[in-house]
Amino acid sequence: MRRSSTDESPYRRSPSLDSKPGSPPPCTFRRCSSPSAGLGFGPPHAPPAAQGKCSSPKGNRYVVFYLDLSFIFLLELQRCGLGKGCRTTIRTLMVLFNTSFWLGGCGVLGVGIWLAVTQGSFATLSASFPALSATNLLIATGAVIVVLGGLGCVGAVRASRVLLLTFFVLLLLIFLLELLSIILFLIYKEEIDHYAQAELQRGLHLFGSEGNVGLTNAWSIIQTDFRCCGVSNHTDWFPVYNTTRVPDSCCQEHSLDCGLEQPGTWWTEPCYKKVKMWLQENLLGLWISALCTGLTQVLALAFSMVLFCQVVKSDTFYT
Repeated sequence: MRRSSTDESPYRRSPSLDSKPGSPPPCTFRRCSSPSAGLGFGPPHAPPAAQGKCSSPKGNRYVVFYLDLSFIFLLELQRCGLGKGCRTTIRTLMVLFNTSFWLGGCGVLGVGIWLAVTQGSFATLSASFPALSATNLLIATGAVIVVLGGLGCVGAVRASRVLLLTFFVLLLLIFLLELLSIILFLIYKEEIDHYAQAELQRGLHLFGSEGNVGLTNAWSIIQTDFRCCGVSNHTDWFPVYNTTRVPDSCCQEHSLDCGLEQPGTWWTEPCYKKVKMWLQENLLGLWISALCTGLTQVLALAFSMVLFCQVVKSDTFYT
């Protein structure tokens, strides 16, 4: 058999049905007959023109042609079956991943709403950015996760190009922002350290004031759990009270007004240093969590883009 005129086709096709009768046969093993030979055996020295003509019935050509078409159809069917199976696997993984992602976002959002209702502005340590609280961060993070998980899950189930592309773009932006934040933190680590201490110092003056229940609760919990007092020293509280006094949460043995009457029982280690040491001790776990989060985002980006390409190819093929 001869190769088709298109070099891109990987299949071998039979001769075309409308080929010229005078063209040489594709197979040299057929028996040729001379016009002058009645029994079908040509003379030993037949003319070249007579030797080039072969008796090939048209019925055999049709059979070979249809066999070639059947073979090509089976190959295409097998290739489409493999592509369909791969697409189904990726879609299933996308649905499972985004469902768990969405459920986790619902949990985070629920915890944030519960803290907002029961505790108010919990863990608000910054005086310049009062909205930067644990409650608001949990609510914002949970809302973003719920939206992304919903887009990815619905887009995978419905094979929607718009939803899959939207999910990919939003997740890519979040991933790039996270990388940018880490890079900026490593570059300006010292500046961020000094700014955080100064901001916490200003936040001490809001301790116990009206409308700052979250900040008061946060400092009380930190000083009790970490056995520390103040930002850089226990004397940080003296300007707040305008006297030699600290909150009762700074006392080693908690009692009413112990921060005023018993100076010898106060914690003296700075809270900023204690919290920083705790973060350094758990730095490995934090990096593992960050790497797992980044790897999960990369896999989600890869799955969504592969599924998007499969949907585009499928729509292009069937339209």
